[in-house]
Amino acid sequence: MLLSCLYAQTNDLNYYINRALENSPLLKDYQNQIVINRLDSLITQAEYKPQVGFASDNHFSPIINGYGYDYAIYKRYHVTAVMTVRQTIIGRENLKTHLNEYALDNQSVEKEKKITEQELKLAVSAQYIAAYGMLEDIMFEEELENLLEKEEVLLKKLTENTVYKLTDYLNFQVTLQQQQLLISQQKAEYKNHIALLNYLCGIVDTSFVALAKPDITLQPALTFENTLEYAVFQIDSLKIQNDNALINFSYRPKLDVFADVGYRGTFLIDPYKNFGASIGLSLSIPIYDGNQRKQQQLKLKASEQTRQHYQDFSRLQYRQQVEQLYQQLDETERLIRQAQTVVQSTQTLTEAYGRQLQTGDATVTDYILSIHQWMNAQQVITQQTNQKLQIINQINYWNHE
Repeated sequence: MLLSCLYAQTNDLNYYINRALENSPLLKDYQNQIVINRLDSLITQAEYKPQVGFASDNHFSPIINGYGYDYAIYKRYHVTAVMTVRQTIIGRENLKTHLNEYALDNQSVEKEKKITEQELKLAVSAQYIAAYGMLEDIMFEEELENLLEKEEVLLKKLTENTVYKLTDYLNFQVTLQQQQLLISQQKAEYKNHIALLNYLCGIVDTSFVALAKPDITLQPALTFENTLEYAVFQIDSLKIQNDNALINFSYRPKLDVFADVGYRGTFLIDPYKNFGASIGLSLSIPIYDGNQRKQQQLKLKASEQTRQHYQDFSRLQYRQQVEQLYQQLDETERLIRQAQTVVQSTQTLTEAYGRQLQTGDATVTDYILSIHQWMNAQQVITQQTNQKLQIINQINYWNHE
């Protein structure tokens, strides 16, 4: 039975990648982090705008038969209703540095989100390639099964006509049964591959489908400076510089202007005269903090050195990994070409034995042996083609930007 008869539905690689990206909770988390950072940025901007507030403090302290709070220190009647406005005059330049911090955080999250997408594509593509390789094995084995079934009908007639011995026919029949058993095992393994692919993509589906040939092409090689990993390192460097600027701004003077208008009085004497207003300045100048500023800057310097070490090591890893993958790709393509030559030879030999088998000029053992040689060579092509796609998939992952 052909596989197309078993599975009416066909899905391609893009279908699974898109479903994986849609269902990933980590990608949704990154997106929400971006939204939160933008809201924090708006909150910070609002803190540097005029702050308006209203406060009211009203109380009555009775004195009964000479008992009560001391009037000299506590007014019997006290009413306060004041609206206050406060605005930062000196220190607003710190706002730009804070906003830059949120912008860098969002850039970092965006890059991490992109890396996660690439890692997810890598994992889904790798599983898809493995499943498709199994599908190709099944299709080849089914073609071979059809060939054996046709030969089995002819061999049965030749055995009945005493051209071949009964043991030859039984030996051939065992080979056909083993082929059928192999296909059943491969189909079960293929179903497991599809189940794992659905699991990676967050797809709840117990049906099994045929897979389209994966459209995976080798992407142009990039220098390390054009990769996502390098971009992440650069953002980390900018964040360290921005943290240093925040430290410097925290040691600059800060001047606020404030004003209030309202009512403050006791209602004892001419309460209507207690409406008023005031204006003032609030100045804050850091003088000495025990040398904390220098220690904080030394911490940032150490962080920058650590970042640089990781960046240098990642550059070496990138170069080694990409060169190794290209070397493996060349070797795999060489093996495929070599196996294709063997397939052509063994296929020609099998077809020749098949024609001789029909006339009784070939032994069943020789025919079965040639089939096994053909199968082995074809399996090498399938495995190496699958390996080639896996290598290209990994190269494309390292070359993402």
